[in-house]
Amino acid sequence: MEEWDGGDIEPTPELPLEIIIYILSFLHTSDRKEAALVCSRWYTASQDLQFQRNVTFCFPASASSLELIRNLGRKQRCRLIISQLDGFSMSRPLLQEVGICLGSKLESLALPGSSITEASLLALLPRLTALRRLDLRGLDSLFMSGAFLSREEHRKQVKSALSGLEELDLSDLRYLSDLTFNRLTGCTPHLRRLSLAGCHIAFEFDPYRGCPAGSVENSSALLSLRNLRRLLTEQKSTLVAVDLSRTSISPESLRTISQVQGLVLEELCLQGCKELTDYSVEVLVKHQPALQRLDISACTELTSRSVEAVARGLRTLTHLSLSRDWRITEKGLADLLSLPTLKSVDLSECLHVSGTEIVKGLKGSGAAGAQLECLNLKNCTYIRDFAVFSVTQLLGDSLRELDLTLCVNVTDLSVRSIATYLQRLVVLRLGWCKEITDWGLLGMVETTICEPDQEMQADKGPRFTGTFGIMGFFKPPRLPFDERPKLVTQDDLEQFKEQAGASLLALSRLQELDLSACPKITDSSVTQVVRYPDLQRLSLSMLPEISDASLVSVARHCRSLTSLALSYCPGISDRGLAQAAPYLHRLQHLHLSCCDNITDRSLSLLVQHCSRLRTLDISRCSKISATSADLLQSQLPFLENMHCQFIGGADPTAAAL
Repeated sequence: MEEWDGGDIEPTPELPLEIIIYILSFLHTSDRKEAALVCSRWYTASQDLQFQRNVTFCFPASASSLELIRNLGRKQRCRLIISQLDGFSMSRPLLQEVGICLGSKLESLALPGSSITEASLLALLPRLTALRRLDLRGLDSLFMSGAFLSREEHRKQVKSALSGLEELDLSDLRYLSDLTFNRLTGCTPHLRRLSLAGCHIAFEFDPYRGCPAGSVENSSALLSLRNLRRLLTEQKSTLVAVDLSRTSISPESLRTISQVQGLVLEELCLQGCKELTDYSVEVLVKHQPALQRLDISACTELTSRSVEAVARGLRTLTHLSLSRDWRITEKGLADLLSLPTLKSVDLSECLHVSGTEIVKGLKGSGAAGAQLECLNLKNCTYIRDFAVFSVTQLLGDSLRELDLTLCVNVTDLSVRSIATYLQRLVVLRLGWCKEITDWGLLGMVETTICEPDQEMQADKGPRFTGTFGIMGFFKPPRLPFDERPKLVTQDDLEQFKEQAGASLLALSRLQELDLSACPKITDSSVTQVVRYPDLQRLSLSMLPEISDASLVSVARHCRSLTSLALSYCPGISDRGLAQAAPYLHRLQHLHLSCCDNITDRSLSLLVQHCSRLRTLDISRCSKISATSADLLQSQLPFLENMHCQFIGGADPTAAAL
């Protein structure tokens, strides 16, 4: 064999940048961020234009933000959310820097929690020639005086820059009037999306003049229906989405808006408009049949008559929210769920929904029609296993998000069906489903065959036959309410390992999982099935039977976690956090309230290993001192929200006295 002569080793050639970019394209965003920290060449590759679409940079106004804005100037396009601007001190030079460095590149700007002056914004807007979205929600300081954009020269400058603006958010503005609204929208002639959610709009009556709203043109005191209708008429060729949530819009006012000649809306949000009636919804769908997204949640006067109207009139509907419409029953849901275009349905807190008609609708739509991607049944207490089992079979290829929070009659049988049929699921919420146990998560059950539900017998729906039993869907053992959950033995675990795909572990694509307040869940299942490489958000709060073993296992097997909730888990301690923290580098939100075995020692571990924390809740942790909590805030550079009420054993009742 030839010996090495001691000469120089030829360096390995670097991969071309295009190859590195191609490799990074296969990674999730969180993984790509980690890869960017490896070396400068990987960082450069991660900044390729294909990875920078729709990226929004969010930061508070501060001296350090100036350098960040200058660095963002190297990007071809940019989106910003800047909070805590006040119009003085650092805010003015910060906005000036935005205009200078990003004026021709900034596509979206939002200024939440700010109180900037008119002069500061008017100095910035004429520079933002590429702006497509402007969010001014809650900025009352701009509109309080009524003088915003009152000068003709300012309006010309702003209109020249914002002529391409497509989205304008004016939500929650108390002082918006016809005058200020007309001045601003006159500078944005090609709007596609407009939000006036929570604004004080006079739809029927002018309280200042004691006359019908809109009888006086260009009111300086309020925004009127007449003026809103004028805008919809003027920009009907481009406007496709309107948000009037939390306003006092009346049935007649909605009719007036929906009948604007030539207006073709694709999205309409009416969340919390409590005066609307079934008649107004019927008129709406008659005159706006092209609606694809409709939110009529928390409209408490609506009944199933509205559901039937939507099912008949909106044949291209893709997203519908009926959340908190308490008077809605099963009636009409079959026709609604049979719509082949429907992608998302929110029925949360519709207390009379049992799922029977949902199953009928999905069955009636045929194989090509059952394409629902998101189904929210939160707090639908009549939902039972038969409905979940049927839905999972019918939507196995399409469903990506399922919310069964507070469906208290759901048991392990439902968990088994979810794990078997919904293996493309990305979001699963089972919080407060108190009958779910380790057996369901592990996919292990005893051999007592579940009898068919009487309601399904009457509806001739799916029956639990012998074949169903062979598949492994059996009724779990009943446990007394006051008995500790039955722990799974090692022999049980060995049996579980031989049943690959029958447990929650089969949901390998999960990015969010909520098992909070399921008191029968213990370490036995959490350590075995919560092993998802892409999981980002996990809630295990209020699980009294889990311990440090669950925390350590989750940390080791779920390396992508950005949010972890462990509040009210007495078994979690410093020891577990010490072993878990080194694996939680990506963690941004951590909730540990009422964990009495967490002490000051854990805070130092968070500083060392979880430096990206933005939210931390340690309230009511009796063994954490106020001094350590204060020190922690100065050591975590990204910490925005820290909840530390009643720490150190403080008595909350004493504070209330």
